Amino acid sequence: MGETNNTQVATVVAVCTSNKKGVRKKPVDVIELAVGTGVVGDAHAGAWHRQVSLLPDESVDELREVLPNLAPGDFAENILTRGLDLKSLPVGTVVAAGEALVAVTQIGKKCHNDCEIKRLTGKCAMPTEGIFAVVIRDGKVRAGDEVRVVEVCER
Repeated sequence: MGETNNTQVATVVAVCTSNKKGVRKKPVDVIELAVGTGVVGDAHAGAWHRQVSLLPDESVDELREVLPNLAPGDFAENILTRGLDLKSLPVGTVVAAGEALVAVTQIGKKCHNDCEIKRLTGKCAMPTEGIFAVVIRDGKVRAGDEVRVVEVCER
């Protein structure tokens, strides 16, 4: 692990879940992150490397120029943030989100062939802008909470 950097801070815009894979997530008041599971009650929860998905709202802003009604959860993200370039965080970086701690495991992912947003706009934010993480400390996350880089993993 590398340096500690407390200057990289963002805000949670929304937290979202779904009980089925392959669909948009819906905003909720609070999500609970659990070590070994991810987002309690979410379809993507489980013992794997993509327990929690985070997406910067700034990336969605670009697509809102074409689809102004894009809402939190439309890209199936669990945590929508504002104020931090998530894709620049190296794998292994530790991030505090609300009460929880997560470790970045993957930057971006392949977009589903039938992604509704990509069909409408020609672009999807999650493949290049979203990140995935595993939970390393339990906790709750709500809109308005701080998202802060705790430790950057140097590669």
